[in-house]
Amino acid sequence: DGCGHTVLGPESGTLASINYPQTSPNSTVCEWEIRVKPGQRVQLKFGDFDIDDSDSCHSSYLRVHNGIGPTRTEIGKYCGFGFQMDGLITSKSNEVTVQFMSGTHTSGRGFLAAYSTTDKSDLITCLDNASHFSEPEFNKYCPAGCVIPFADISGTIPHGYRDSSSLCMAGVHAGVVSNTLGGQINVVISKGIPYYEGSLANNVTSKVGPLSTGLFTFKTSGCYGTLGMESGVIPDSQITASSILEWSDQTGQVNIWKPENARLKRVGPSWAAFISDEHQWLQIDLNKEKRITGIVTTGSTLAEYYYYVSAYRILYSDDAQKWTVYREPGMDKDKIFQGNTELYHEVRNNFIPPIIARFFRINPLKWHQKIAMKVELLGCQFSIGRAPKITMPPPPQNKNDDKNDDFSDDFIHSVKTSLQTDKTTFTPEIKNTTVTPSVTKDVALAAVLVPVLVMVFTTLILILVCAWHWRNRKKKSEGAYDLPYWDRAGWWKGMKQFLPTKSAEHEETPVRYSSSEISHLRPREVPTMLQTESAEYAQPLVGGIVGTLHQRSTFKPEEGKEASYADLDPYNSPIQEVYHAYAEPLPITGPEYATPIIMDMSSHPSTPLGVPSISTFKAAGNQAPPLVGTYNKLLSRTDSTSSAQALYDTPKGQPGPGAADELVYQVPQSVAHSAGSKDE
Repeated sequence: DGCGHTVLGPESGTLASINYPQTSPNSTVCEWEIRVKPGQRVQLKFGDFDIDDSDSCHSSYLRVHNGIGPTRTEIGKYCGFGFQMDGLITSKSNEVTVQFMSGTHTSGRGFLAAYSTTDKSDLITCLDNASHFSEPEFNKYCPAGCVIPFADISGTIPHGYRDSSSLCMAGVHAGVVSNTLGGQINVVISKGIPYYEGSLANNVTSKVGPLSTGLFTFKTSGCYGTLGMESGVIPDSQITASSILEWSDQTGQVNIWKPENARLKRVGPSWAAFISDEHQWLQIDLNKEKRITGIVTTGSTLAEYYYYVSAYRILYSDDAQKWTVYREPGMDKDKIFQGNTELYHEVRNNFIPPIIARFFRINPLKWHQKIAMKVELLGCQFSIGRAPKITMPPPPQNKNDDKNDDFSDDFIHSVKTSLQTDKTTFTPEIKNTTVTPSVTKDVALAAVLVPVLVMVFTTLILILVCAWHWRNRKKKSEGAYDLPYWDRAGWWKGMKQFLPTKSAEHEETPVRYSSSEISHLRPREVPTMLQTESAEYAQPLVGGIVGTLHQRSTFKPEEGKEASYADLDPYNSPIQEVYHAYAEPLPITGPEYATPIIMDMSSHPSTPLGVPSISTFKAAGNQAPPLVGTYNKLLSRTDSTSSAQALYDTPKGQPGPGAADELVYQVPQSVAHSAGSKDE
């Protein structure tokens, strides 16, 4: 009468004293006989040990024996409050006897222990939680029987479980290990969340939990996707039932609770059976064999119809004729799954090991008012490896034909047996089979690259268009005849930077004008050509370095004529308010341009060297005047507004070494004399 929570599985299990974790009663005894497969040994691990040792383990103790029965031998006898046993107790055979004796005592919780075969070196107990381990990720083996009433968990998948939760109990809730078999868990620790949801799964109720510093989740194979009830991948024609609830309400409307209504999260009524007994079923055809790892159920989800199924069996088949009831390995009884406890909340149950079948049937055993439910199946695709083609060599010919035939039959039988036992060769890890797995990464890559390429090409086109417009505007601004009005005092100084002080070798070329029409101007004789190759300019530009100013002249000749100084004189023209790019107009009250005069350079001495020339006029006549290597300085300009002509000094030149290349000019004198006077 001293046995408490006990689950003895084929490879692992859990055992505890009566009333654990409360004080065990006096004068109780319990004995457990543990047996595993021959050839294996048993290891025992204590999760908690608290037995009264006031009488030195005389009346209250825990004793462990090798073997079972009268031939057993003692391994050890243990007692003590808060006794810490760091190691494992290992047997010498595949059988162990554990004996608990409780004498007269006033305190002591008793004990809780786990066992497994010795090949499970990472065995833990049902009391271990994530806070007991410092690694961010680890593997442990959970024993069978960790769904215990005195432990609790908070959280659910896929969000995770609070770090104070029992690792193995959470593993059962998540569906990664079985409570009757135990199993390996792969735990990942991460940062906690503010709130943990609660749910019912695999007969384990997870409670709502508050904020914690850490949480843990489990790594799984990923075969937990929905198989198509909710999404509609499974058509209505593949959902059938033993009977259908149907009736007419007071308004005469017919209510039919058809089997195709048994889709999880689908709005409206669920499937309901017309007769409520243990022979009703809901059947789902998956169209081909699938790996089924779990099921999620709800009730009617309609408040006015409080119907739900609280317990059921699972049957499966490949042909819908021969059915198999689901049982856990090593068990001789059908597995009864806990259903819903009300009509709204979802309840999940997992199949460990998973079911491989095409036809799936739910057989309700307990219900509230009427049999009604909505369902979703969890799992993934199932692939069957094709058996390789067997090519057998011909048997050698000898007298023992019967022996050869026997050998061939045995060989074929052994090959067939090996192929049958190795039927499944690959298990695809598909988390959600409702999504077609044919979507490739190329589609996602194209979805990203196409918009990027469109944006790049659009940007390039905009840049080219803007550059083309900018170039056209620049050309238009360079070819404009009329420039804006600039400061008269500094205009000519600014123009000097565009004109070289000494030009290269040029042939005598007529000046070509590119300004407004001059056909209305009065003719006047002017020199025909300028022979100087290099000259600075003083005031109005009418000549100069012809070879380098073809594009900078501002006057346009008459149509059909070759422009030169022998043509009509544009200086003596009516006064117009037209500003040219290279000629600065005089005030409106006076003549627009001063009249150049032909200078006689023969009567003037040469000026000192190094004085730059700023005269703009060419010697008269067809013969070039004598040249020297220096220039005379221009002193002033006739700036009188009362006379239309100005007096210019006659340039005098002397022959010199550079007579063939340069001109000598005297600086013109600006005096207030009459139009016909001169001043040297």
